[in-house]
Amino acid sequence: MNQTLLVEIQTEELPPKALVKLGAAFANGIANGLKARDFLESDSVVTSHATPRRLAVMITNVRGTSPDKSIREKVLPVSVALDKDGNPSAPLAKKLAALGFPDLKIGDLERAQDGKAESFFYTYTASGSALASALQDVLQDSVAKLPIPKVMSYQRPSGDTVHFVRPVHLLLALHGEQVLPLTLLGLEAGRHTMGHRFLSHGGRIAIPHADQYASVLENEGKVLSSAEARKESIRKQLLDKAGADQVLMPESLLDEVAALVEWPVVYECRFEDEFLAVPQECLILTMQTNQKYFALTDSTGKLRSRFLIVSNIATDDPSAIVGGNERVVRPRLSDAKFFFEQDKKKTLESRLPLLENVVYHNKLGTQLERSERVTVLASSIARRLGYDVPLAERGARLAKADLLTDMVGEFPELQGIMGTYYARHDGEHEEVALAASEHYQPRFAGDTLPSTNTGLVAALADKLETLVGIWAIGLQPTGEKDPFALRRHALGVMRMLVEKRLPLSISELLAAAAGVFEGQAAFKDPRAEVTVFMLDRLRGMLRERGFSPNEVEAVLAQNPDRVDDVVQRLEAVQAFAALPESSSLAAANKRITNILKKNEEAMPADASVKQALLIEPAESALAAKMTALEGEVTSAFENSDFTGALRTLALMKDEVDAFFNDVMVMAEDVNLRNNRLALLSQLHGMMNRVADISKLAA
Repeated sequence: MNQTLLVEIQTEELPPKALVKLGAAFANGIANGLKARDFLESDSVVTSHATPRRLAVMITNVRGTSPDKSIREKVLPVSVALDKDGNPSAPLAKKLAALGFPDLKIGDLERAQDGKAESFFYTYTASGSALASALQDVLQDSVAKLPIPKVMSYQRPSGDTVHFVRPVHLLLALHGEQVLPLTLLGLEAGRHTMGHRFLSHGGRIAIPHADQYASVLENEGKVLSSAEARKESIRKQLLDKAGADQVLMPESLLDEVAALVEWPVVYECRFEDEFLAVPQECLILTMQTNQKYFALTDSTGKLRSRFLIVSNIATDDPSAIVGGNERVVRPRLSDAKFFFEQDKKKTLESRLPLLENVVYHNKLGTQLERSERVTVLASSIARRLGYDVPLAERGARLAKADLLTDMVGEFPELQGIMGTYYARHDGEHEEVALAASEHYQPRFAGDTLPSTNTGLVAALADKLETLVGIWAIGLQPTGEKDPFALRRHALGVMRMLVEKRLPLSISELLAAAAGVFEGQAAFKDPRAEVTVFMLDRLRGMLRERGFSPNEVEAVLAQNPDRVDDVVQRLEAVQAFAALPESSSLAAANKRITNILKKNEEAMPADASVKQALLIEPAESALAAKMTALEGEVTSAFENSDFTGALRTLALMKDEVDAFFNDVMVMAEDVNLRNNRLALLSQLHGMMNRVADISKLAA
């Protein structure tokens, strides 16, 4: 009979950062094992339950016995099963006995072709197995394969040593209301579990039926068994307590806190207003990272002196809980305040010489050497863009100085952010101060780009120096490994070039970046490879923005050296592709490309169209149309009206079609052939100024 299956391991507190992964692995391991053994129906639903003190899985519609199966077993090749007289051989009798069919006769076996030879087969019906028997193996296998971060060893009362992530106290296994006779980690299965360590009414809790697991635990045990339910309860309580304020609740923190409590309750705490003089990023980080607290800000984003905590205790008088957490956070905030005050006693500039003591990479030198390379590169980029060069140099030179501050030493996540605060305190120009944090942007997909010219130049220089330098010493990304985040750096550079519409040449940028490594012993010029790598990142970025692969290839197939207008070209290609003439012209362009490629060596280098050799009406008409439209196409292109340029090309459809219908390009007369190739070459140039429209051909 089909019933809901419930299996639970009740433990001591599990590691919170591993809880969700452990819960999913436990549930999936058991579900997959039972599915492979044919105990699940097509509509069986698997639900993972994981709390700090338990891993559990519920699966609906689980069979009590697996179905009988028809099995066709190969016995032996005929040549082995029969002797020379055609009688059953001794090996056949031995094989049948081994298979458990000692009484079978030759007549009971099927003789069939087996590759190039014949063999005997026996088909029989194997009875289904009981759930408990199969589940025992599945459970042991699933537990053995759990992604346990660190295994503990402990002794059971019997004296047996057990190895698991945490000590296990109870094993629960129900099929409907029936207890399954399973054993695991020295325990025998029953129908009991434990409720909340403090809020439960005490003792073991019996689960009458597998379907009642979550409700009984919640009502009698004060345990929300679903990690997602606890997370959403915390989210709702945080929002309710925050009121008009904004609560900072990153998903990673919500996940971790939900893995620390079984009955989440949110309380409000406060700290002294004097701590608000410290940069709020420091306070927020120490609350989130060290204490797992939720900071609050007002409507303008300014930190409040009240914060929210998630407790595992529900009480009418939370004063002890609130007071205890306020006492705990105060030393943390005091440390942050101390670090901030101490750091301000030294300027960022005074810290620069100490970068000589920080190794960047043993093949690329120290952070001071890297800072000097980035400064030179930033100066070069600023000069190309017409930006303030002294500001760019100053911003790049001070960008890494905060690595040597106490605050960043305690909280590395604040690098750049603290540099901005300290630069402002030192009286640096605002753009120089912002460059300390903006040179890391964009830090991730979708992150904002630098807002200032100095920050933009510093960010470009920092990423280009990393890309070229790390690639040059042979540490380019391989497969899924990218320890220096070169993919992110390349994507960041392309985003800045495209979104800021920077009129910069990729080849010149990489040349400048390679130039700052002049004289570096381990340096091997990687510019060609890095160019391909960067354009590949651009391809992915443009596809994510909704452009089709064909449209992207039409623009990038020509390996553009500047990409500031790539989006505008793509929009023009999209508009062109929507025209009724586009498919015909794209196909013709593809044909022209192939013809020119095949005759590349035969064509004279200075081939030009000679009017006297245009003897066919169709080629004369095409040449005339091209002459009439060339000025319009050129004007539109030079004014960056890429859509207008492509729409003008669409006016040539009839002439292009007629040319290929009526004119033999590869004429026997060499002069005619070369003239027609020259005409096609000129047409090809006109058609592909904006993009290679042959890539639009199906």
